[in-house]
Amino acid sequence: MNEFLFFLQILLIVGFAWGALKLGPSALTAWVAIQALVANLFVLKQITLFGLDVTASDAFVIGSLLGLNLLQEHFGKEQAQKSSWICFYFMAFFTVVAQLHLLYQPNVHDTAQQAFHVLLSPSPRLLIASMSVFFIVQQVDVRFFAFLKICLPKGSFALRTGLALVVSQLLDTVLFSFAGLYGIVGSIFDIILVSYAIKLIVIFCSAPLVRMVKA
Repeated sequence: MNEFLFFLQILLIVGFAWGALKLGPSALTAWVAIQALVANLFVLKQITLFGLDVTASDAFVIGSLLGLNLLQEHFGKEQAQKSSWICFYFMAFFTVVAQLHLLYQPNVHDTAQQAFHVLLSPSPRLLIASMSVFFIVQQVDVRFFAFLKICLPKGSFALRTGLALVVSQLLDTVLFSFAGLYGIVGSIFDIILVSYAIKLIVIFCSAPLVRMVKA
């Protein structure tokens, strides 16, 4: 069941990215920010996929970077850079208001405080690591994608996007694993290997759909 939902998730992400592209740069910018927020929220849920223990958020990370690559391909590098900063701005806003929300004292009728506490109060280390690494990876992806456009002028959008994602997701996996999980998990290298393997599966499975989005 998880595997079916995994492929459905990829289909929905790429499909909505195509819809955002058709709506223009403002919609794509909003798409990038929403994907980033969803990824950082959904990372708390752990699932078993292809026999491996992973989080449920890797596809959304790639979806956000796909949005940046579409922005750069259709509207230029400056627009992609601006969108990356906008994304970071709203991630910071969400982090602050989430903690503020938890400070409200629930009344006797409330039944949601415990759930909000689980979702919105990860350790400061994980929160800072997640936001910082995601922003760094976005910046690297924008610059590397621009570099690929110069080096592979005749290469397809799907090829350039795939190469950019392979590199950026390796960086994302290594940086977040050490910044957020080192000293907490038993084997940091097992975490890196499994997480990166899942991200490669997402990239590979989304490649045909990315070609259709560009078309």
